Amino acid sequence: MSSVAAQTYLTPEEYLAFERKATTKHEYVNGQIVAMSGASFAHNFITANIAIHLGIQLMNGECRVATSDMRVKVTEIDSYFYPDVVVVCGEPIPEDNIFDTLLNPTVMVEVLSPSTETYDRGEKFEFYQQIASLKDYILISQDKVHIEHYCRQGAEWIQTEFQGLEEVLPLLSIGCELRLQDVYRRVEVASG
Repeated sequence: MSSVAAQTYLTPEEYLAFERKATTKHEYVNGQIVAMSGASFAHNFITANIAIHLGIQLMNGECRVATSDMRVKVTEIDSYFYPDVVVVCGEPIPEDNIFDTLLNPTVMVEVLSPSTETYDRGEKFEFYQQIASLKDYILISQDKVHIEHYCRQGAEWIQTEFQGLEEVLPLLSIGCELRLQDVYRRVEVASG
């Protein structure tokens, strides 16, 4: 999802009060509000494909899937984000008594857009790494068959890339897998 920075600085409490009344979504990074713009057809279809396939696999277990309306807080830096897909295992921990901000994601997925790709790979990933419960971070290209999977192993993040529709991405932390042919189903993309 694309984003546009606005020159507005608020406290985390002011941001939450503002965001809960807003008609559009905004992320919040180090005191700065970042307006979220719309996403392409490919972005939306890939997001839906992932949510559907993970949701089916997780249906009877302890993990649950949510899409981009579930806000996630990086507590260490008082920042808030809307990942395209988020999986939480066990009891979800909300920030407060209004359950719209998750503190304990296990898996987060971002579908890359031209305007956010560098940020999603760099600074945003650095922020996400501070979430102790996060085990997997997945970046998905929307214009070609290409997925980057970052898996936490101790203090390290191990990267694996997938570029063929016949490949399968294992998500051991949640006992699932994503077949690339399912991720890209009915989405026109170039081969890796």
